[in-house]
Amino acid sequence: MSHHNDTGKAGELLAAQYLQQQGFTILHSNWRYSHYEIDIIAHRNELLHFIEVKTRRSNTYGNPEESISRKKLECLLKGGAAYQEQYPQWKKVQYDALSITCLPGKPVEYLFIEDVYL
Repeated sequence: MSHHNDTGKAGELLAAQYLQQQGFTILHSNWRYSHYEIDIIAHRNELLHFIEVKTRRSNTYGNPEESISRKKLECLLKGGAAYQEQYPQWKKVQYDALSITCLPGKPVEYLFIEDVYL
């Protein structure tokens, strides 16, 4: 497996732990429908969250959240709509991004950006 895939998988595990510490209940990780994938689907206080996770091991190419493209957000929105068709009981939803930076010799940094939009 390539290095960036290892980083992504490690980041998603860190993300799940972080979100649980923040009071979220994780419903799905890497939920797929057609060609859409949502990294984490979780809920807290009757609000469903569709969360895109980005992880980096250096700042060479900028912060992780800077790599979330308009196309990726559009896919997140479409994937979220597909999820809601399958699980219509969720009336309140939100789209979020969780940026994780793992620099060698430093504590892991989290930036949770709630309610992202285009």
